[in-house]
Amino acid sequence: MKNVVVTGGSGKAGRAVCRHLVEEGYNVLNIDIVPSPDPVCPFYRVDLTDRGQVIDALQWTGGKDHPFRSFGTPDGIVHLAAIPAPDLQPEEVTFRNNIVSTYVVFDAALRTGIKRIVWASSETTLGLPFSPDNPPAYAPVDEDHPMRPESAYSLSKDLGEEMARQMHRWNPDTTFIGLRLSNVMEPQDYDRFPDWQDTPRFREWNLWGYIDARDCAQAVRKSLHVDFVGADHFIIANADTVMEKSSAELLKEVFPEVPVKGELGRNETLLSIDKARRVLGYEPEFSWRKS
Repeated sequence: MKNVVVTGGSGKAGRAVCRHLVEEGYNVLNIDIVPSPDPVCPFYRVDLTDRGQVIDALQWTGGKDHPFRSFGTPDGIVHLAAIPAPDLQPEEVTFRNNIVSTYVVFDAALRTGIKRIVWASSETTLGLPFSPDNPPAYAPVDEDHPMRPESAYSLSKDLGEEMARQMHRWNPDTTFIGLRLSNVMEPQDYDRFPDWQDTPRFREWNLWGYIDARDCAQAVRKSLHVDFVGADHFIIANADTVMEKSSAELLKEVFPEVPVKGELGRNETLLSIDKARRVLGYEPEFSWRKS
C-alpha cells in the first residue's frame, strides 16, 4: 500500500491527509479541480463527476507528462472530494455533485482494479443538526444510532454508504471504509474555541464534537491498512469535546431528556469513537487543550 490517490486533496482534510501520507513514505497523487495552496505531492486537475477523467487519472493514461505515471498502479484511493457542508450551495447542486462524484470515484476505482477505498462520510448522517427539538436518541452517539439525514448534504452521505455496501456486494474482495468525520479543525482554528465557552448552545448541533485534521489523516492511514474486507463505517472524532464544561453537564443543560449510555469521562467525546479504536486502531493524538 504505497501508491495512493487522494481526491479532494486540496481541501481542509485533504491537505492534512496528503501531507501525512507523504511524511509516512507514500507516493501520493492529489486529484481535484483546484491545486492545493500547500502542495506536498503531484496534482492532477480532474472533474470528479466525469467518469472518463477519473478513469484516466487512475490508469495513468494522461500521457508522458502525467505527474504520477512512474509510480505504478494505485494500491488504494481516498475519496474526500465533495461540497463539504450543507448550505454552501443550493441543495440540488450539493446533492448532485456529491452523489455523482462518489459513484464515479467508486466505479472508476473498481474498474481500474483498486480494491481498497477509504472515503469521507459524515457525522451529519446521524441527525445533525441536533437541538432540543431534534435531540439524539442517546449519547454518546455511536454507529448504531438511527440514520437521520436532515439535508441534501447528509442524504448524499447516507446514500453513499448504501452505495458502498452494494458495490462491495458486487465485488466481494473489495474494502470500502466510510469515515463519518466530525467538524474538521486545523490548529489555527483553536483560537476560536475560548469564545464558545460561555455559550454551549452555539455548538450543540454536533454534540460539541470536532476532529483535528491531523487525526483525520491518521484515521485514513490506518483505514488503508486494516485487515478487513467488506463495507463498514466509523465515527471519527477527537477524544474530547470543544468545551471546558464537562460532557455530563452539557447534556444535563441542553439535552436533559436524552439517555446516557455508560459512564462519561469529564470531557469525553459525545460522538463515540469506540468502534474506530477497536477495529481501526485509531487513537487521537491531538487536542485543542494541548495546542
